[in-house]
Amino acid sequence: MSKTLTRVLPAAVAAAVAGALCLTGAGTATAAPSPAGTSVSTTPVLEGANDFGCVPSAAHPRPVVLVHGTKMDASTWKSLAPQLKSEGYCVFAPNYGGVSLLFDPNTTVWGSGDIAESGRQIGRFVDEVLAATGAEQVDLVGHSQGGTSSRQYMKFDGGTDPQDPARNKVHTLVTLGATNHGTTFGGLQQLTELITSLGLPGDALTPLIYNMAGAQQLVGSTTLTSLNDGGDVQPGVEYTVIATRNDTVSTPPGNTFLRSGDPSVVHNVWVQDVCPAATTSHIGLVTDPAPLYMVQSALDPDFAASTPAPC
Repeated sequence: MSKTLTRVLPAAVAAAVAGALCLTGAGTATAAPSPAGTSVSTTPVLEGANDFGCVPSAAHPRPVVLVHGTKMDASTWKSLAPQLKSEGYCVFAPNYGGVSLLFDPNTTVWGSGDIAESGRQIGRFVDEVLAATGAEQVDLVGHSQGGTSSRQYMKFDGGTDPQDPARNKVHTLVTLGATNHGTTFGGLQQLTELITSLGLPGDALTPLIYNMAGAQQLVGSTTLTSLNDGGDVQPGVEYTVIATRNDTVSTPPGNTFLRSGDPSVVHNVWVQDVCPAATTSHIGLVTDPAPLYMVQSALDPDFAASTPAPC
């Protein structure tokens, strides 16, 4: 190995670690107090959401559960939750996947833990929502890892029943920049592969750079291989998969699209299909008018028929 390369590599690794702190494009990790020794908070405070006394209307009989991404929390939905509430939906949003900081165990970084456990946490939250509202099914909206962890719950933790889809707990899944087929995190994955090829412990650095959930979302991970084995979709669920061509976090952006032989079940859509000039980023998928319009249209086709796209 050249002396120049050995001098450059530590700086590159440091840059990768720094970049990994904003895997969802938020700039900093989102931290919140950990609730009484648990790794999931069922009732974070969020305007428009988590009213367990909400009674679903005839127009919107299914509660909507919003699932945040890596190193984010329920505040991800501070724009969408009030919008849905104003349209008459019962809206809910958990924090999940909490990991305590090593040097500050009283602080939790959400969306960072094992995706298998996160799927179970989402399942428990959905059960609470169904019990409280009396609804038979929910609709899920997941951003980034939130879409992937929602699929984990649907496939492995009771969200769907392939033998009897009428018993599914999930009717519709809408995802925004979800890491359904993995991400290179804008090139960070190639950096760790380079480090490994040079005889350095790239594999050992992977969980440090990405955290557990991040590592499990890398292209080719065993978690995603298991999730997609046997097909991307579950019987009886309607899917809308939203991507932006300007995504630099869930990369390449087209990896988010689900594969199905039935286009009436899976709707893979670019933000730019609706608003061609949109420059929506990964984090913009939960803040920009165009993708939020697309979410509402996926949840209720009548919304799109009566409301023009905000381009």
